Amino acid sequence: MRIALAGLAALAVAMGIGRFAFTPILPMMQQDAGLSVAGGGWLASANYLGYLAGALWAGAMRANAATAIRAGLAVIGAATLAMALDAGFAAWALLRFIAGVASAWVLIQTSAWCLERLAPLGRPVLAGVLFAGVGAGIIAAGILCAILMAMQASSASAWLVLGLASLAVTAVVQRIFHSATERAKTSSEPHRWTWAQARLVLAYGAYGLGYIIPATFLPIMARAVVSDPKVFGWAWPLFGAAAVLSTLGVALLSGRHGNRGVWIGSQLAMALGVAAPVFWPGIGGIVLAALCVGGTFVVITMVGLQEARSVAGAHAARLMAAMTAAFAAGQIIGPLSVSLLLSAGGGFSTALLSACAVLVAGALLLVRR
Repeated sequence: MRIALAGLAALAVAMGIGRFAFTPILPMMQQDAGLSVAGGGWLASANYLGYLAGALWAGAMRANAATAIRAGLAVIGAATLAMALDAGFAAWALLRFIAGVASAWVLIQTSAWCLERLAPLGRPVLAGVLFAGVGAGIIAAGILCAILMAMQASSASAWLVLGLASLAVTAVVQRIFHSATERAKTSSEPHRWTWAQARLVLAYGAYGLGYIIPATFLPIMARAVVSDPKVFGWAWPLFGAAAVLSTLGVALLSGRHGNRGVWIGSQLAMALGVAAPVFWPGIGGIVLAALCVGGTFVVITMVGLQEARSVAGAHAARLMAAMTAAFAAGQIIGPLSVSLLLSAGGGFSTALLSACAVLVAGALLLVRR
């Protein structure tokens, strides 16, 4: 349990703060730093580009996992603290890129380090606790920002608080991450790509593009329909709560319907949530979006990687790498497309409906003949 909880804390910092803290802080930066929605899209894409670079870097280099985790957490804390400085847009973009690189390192190395020690115990609930860290981090960051918004605090204060929280978590868990872990062995035979594997890559890339638009702009959409921060500020914590609950309950569903069945159902539910604010204007559509998207995005990650093992066998690592790259590419394209649409005079509705269509197409690719 100590290992699972330490992994939960590390993933909470890596994903809840290093990746997604910008989402609940964006409305605050709009108000006191003059950041436009289009500018927010560019900053989000800088973070996702860093995540792609960090994932590729981590996959290409041998590293002591425990050392990489501690260093990555420290970098996330420092980069988050530095966001409190009024250093200008270019500096903010660089800091978000650095946080993305470190987040990828922590996610990959924490998963490897913890699962190596938890798997022999035969207790799947501990793996659920580990990956619940993603949603737990989102909840924590969202609640802190909601409280700060209600107190009319500045966005700089929010970055400062989250940066200090990251460093505090790093200090608490660093002793648990104390030993090296061996890299997984992969097949040395040439990898021959099949259409079945390509379908997984395309579907996973569609998932990355589809979920990232509400994951980035949900608080802004909530603010557009409800001006009271005590109401719209809770849209993001609700997103994280759905992620935690779905992660802990996914083992039962995957056992009954298989990983692929859970993936298809989750991606269709996500598509419904992405389109909800278009067809149900108001806070009701925002809540449904938070539940549908927040309740499926970690689930798809878990069952998607398990399905990769089933399809690719000894070449699973190569397939997972390709899926992760497609996912990261989708995350970069998503916010950029929103920024371009808004700059051209479009609205969120077009972006949301396009993302919904991509998600449905990805789910259809997973249906077996």
